[in-house]
Amino acid sequence: MAGTMIFLSRALRAAVLTLLVIPITAVTATPQAAADSRKWTQADAGARTRHMLAQLKVARPLSIRGYSHHRFQPRWAHHRGRCDAREVVLARSGRGVRRNAACHPIKGVWYSPYDGKLLKSVKQVDVDHIVPLAYAWRSGAARWSQARRRAFANDLTRPELIVVSHSANIAKGGQGPQSWRPPRRSFWCRYATSWITVKYHYRLFVTRKEKAALLNMLRTCKR
Repeated sequence: MAGTMIFLSRALRAAVLTLLVIPITAVTATPQAAADSRKWTQADAGARTRHMLAQLKVARPLSIRGYSHHRFQPRWAHHRGRCDAREVVLARSGRGVRRNAACHPIKGVWYSPYDGKLLKSVKQVDVDHIVPLAYAWRSGAARWSQARRRAFANDLTRPELIVVSHSANIAKGGQGPQSWRPPRRSFWCRYATSWITVKYHYRLFVTRKEKAALLNMLRTCKR
């Protein structure tokens, strides 16, 4: 009887140790699995957008003549009640965002992926068009209807609107990737895939130098 009890006691201790070991092993493996998943996702996104880029027409840029910001965006379009597109982007991209009765953010913290800055004041924040409006105009948007240009400027579905620092937005201006790239090289993959996704959806063409710059940026997706 005593031998049986000793055997059961040892078996119980072994079972408990087994239960303790399993979760530890699983937790240890999780970070590596997550890292592998992120690497695969970024590389996969790069491959998909290379295919999209290959389908875009290559042409010389159109004239800037006739362009005006108001041809795209006389004002931000309203999407959710009182909230316009800019306010929606600020609300969904920040932490601890507080808005007034008119939906305008008055407090929050935002991250600018272009330059890595943490922005703690609304005055430091801009909502940038990944493909600048003036650049889109020269890429084919000059031939669009006013309604299509307005939809482009207020698109909350495609990766066209992004929160960045005011200083980075001013530095970028209306330039394409052949002339300006985010200071943070680690964001080049995301920037290029976003740029191509927007241009592909709206069937905007690319220039030869622009395409070469985008392909160069997509190479960072493998790392």
